[in-house]
Amino acid sequence: MPKAEYTVGPDAEVGIRLDVFLAERLTFLTRTQVRKAIDGGGARVGGRPAKAGHRIRRGDEIVFEYDIPEPEPKLLPEPIPLKIIHQDEDVILIDKPAGLVVHPGAGHFTGTLANALLHHFPEVGLIGSEERPGIVHRLDKDTSGVMVVARSPRAFADLVRQFKTRVVWKTYLGLAWGRVVASEGRLAWPLGRHPKDGGRISVRTRSPKKAETFFEVQRVFAETTLLEIRPVTGRTHQIRVHMATAGHPIVGDPIYGRGRRKEGGRFPRLFLHAHTLSFLHPGTGERVTFASPLPPDLEAVVAREMD
Repeated sequence: MPKAEYTVGPDAEVGIRLDVFLAERLTFLTRTQVRKAIDGGGARVGGRPAKAGHRIRRGDEIVFEYDIPEPEPKLLPEPIPLKIIHQDEDVILIDKPAGLVVHPGAGHFTGTLANALLHHFPEVGLIGSEERPGIVHRLDKDTSGVMVVARSPRAFADLVRQFKTRVVWKTYLGLAWGRVVASEGRLAWPLGRHPKDGGRISVRTRSPKKAETFFEVQRVFAETTLLEIRPVTGRTHQIRVHMATAGHPIVGDPIYGRGRRKEGGRFPRLFLHAHTLSFLHPGTGERVTFASPLPPDLEAVVAREMD
């Protein structure tokens, strides 16, 4: 097993995490691969096992053992059908169905939106990263709705900037448990990884980041409320965690919701839909807005809730 050894000198950047320190030096490993090796007991500092979050100090003697990672499979085009809302020389607007993973990740190297984009729009393979061709934002696997993809290098750079500076406006439609009393509201709990479960996002976190979500009630039913939701920031699972923390989890949510037993199997999936997306067109500079209506499965849920 390969081994790397370091002694943190006076010129090193102290205070950074151990996984960051190692990933910056072992550039053939991703930070995820470094963290996985550390979690498996591969790192020692001063002769003692260390965690990924250990903060580097001057004089630290680090020993790190790791496996040579297997090369990841090359992203290949696949003839996956896509519903195109709009396309021009700069952007592609897609109505993403629920169940479609946006880009490759752990356990998903095929069957993703990225694979489909390479098939339908081969030119995006030269835009952005190899694993995320043309992709400037994402939706969770179980969230449906409108997405924008960059079709030119100019559009990619411009859209990345717009998302970062919050020039992009997004609205979602979500069905939440309970009768929401206020006609509108603002949720602003900072969010970050759960301290004990890294796969979950939580308001209880050691690394809080600003998160802000606005909502407006569209219709109140007997046990649920249909909301229009506007996230200002774009944190992972932001809407789902904010609504759950507010006491109104999104119905059908397998992670932050009530659980399928308590829901009684009433809902086919997560009821969260990216309804509108507005941005400055990279080619013209004009603000453009694209919309995706509720898909039939969610329309059926609303019709049933109205009965």
